[in-house]
Amino acid sequence: MTFDVVTMGRIGVDIYPLQTGTGLEDVTSFGKYLGGSATNVAVAAARYGRRTAVVTKTGADPFGRFLHRALAGYGVDDRFVGTSGHLPTPVTFCEIFPPDDFPLYFYRFPKAPDLDLAPEDLDFGAIRAAKIFWVTVTGLSQEPSRSATLAALEARARRGITILDLDYRPMFWESREQAREWVGKALDHVTVAVGNLDECDTAVGTREPREAAKALRDKGVSLAVVKQGPKGVLAVDDDGEVEVPPVPVRVVNGLGAGDAFGGALCHGLLSGWDTARVMRFANAAGAHVAGELSCSDAMPTEDQVLRKLGGTQGV
Repeated sequence: MTFDVVTMGRIGVDIYPLQTGTGLEDVTSFGKYLGGSATNVAVAAARYGRRTAVVTKTGADPFGRFLHRALAGYGVDDRFVGTSGHLPTPVTFCEIFPPDDFPLYFYRFPKAPDLDLAPEDLDFGAIRAAKIFWVTVTGLSQEPSRSATLAALEARARRGITILDLDYRPMFWESREQAREWVGKALDHVTVAVGNLDECDTAVGTREPREAAKALRDKGVSLAVVKQGPKGVLAVDDDGEVEVPPVPVRVVNGLGAGDAFGGALCHGLLSGWDTARVMRFANAAGAHVAGELSCSDAMPTEDQVLRKLGGTQGV
C-alpha cells in the first residue's frame, strides 16, 4: 500500500482533566486519549479520508494496547508501530487554564519508546513511497531515534512532500543550541517546514517571521510556514508570501490545535490547493480543536472545517 501520509515521532496517552481552571492537585476525574504530536497529525489527516500510518513505538503494556486500538478506531494504520519491551508507554498530563495557559507534564522515563526507534526498525520503502512524509524535531533529541529520523530523511531524499514539524520542546533537549544543530541537519532533507516563532528561533536563530521564513527557504525548503499566534500564519513559497489572520474561537484547550493544523496542511497540499487556501483551511482546523477538550478525538472532518469558515468551499 502507498500511503498518503506517513508520520514519524511521538505517541503516548494524554490524561486530560475533566475540570478546567483547576490545578492537578485538585482535579478528581480525567479523560484518557491517544496523544503525541506526530500521531495526532496522522489522525487529523485520516479524518479527511487520507490513508495514513505512523512510525513509532509503544511499551508492552495496557497503555500500549490501548494506543493500537485507538489508532485502528481512527483509521490510522499501525503496521509500523513497534514495541519496546523494556520501556513503559508514556503518559502526558496537562492543566487547562483557558484561554492561553496549558502546562504539560511529560512522563517519559527512563525513556520514551518512540525515542527507541532505530534505523533497522524502519520500512524505507514505505517512507520513500508516501505522498507526504512528516517528522518532528523531538525525534532528533536522543539516540537511536536521531539516527533513525535522519536515515529516514536521507532515504526520502526530498521525494514528494517531506515535512519537518519544528515542534521544539525544551524539556527533551540539553539546550536550544543543541537542538539547533540537529534541526539544521534535518532541514537539508525537507521540502516544507512548519513551526511557531519560538520553534523558528530554535531552527534558524530568529523570531522575526519574515527573516525566519527566508532563513528556512535559504536551507532549501520550498514552503516555510511560520505561526504567529494572534497575528495569524505567514507562509512563503516560490510564488511569494501569504499571510492569513487567525480564526476567532473560544479556547477550551489549545494543545491539539497545532496537530490539527498539521493534518489539514497535509490534506490541503495533497488536494493541490493554492497556498492561501491551504493556510485558511489549516487555520480553521486548528481553531476547531482549540475549542474542544481533547486532541485526537476532536480532529475535524472537512465539513466541520468548512462550517468554521462559514461553509465556503473555496475557503
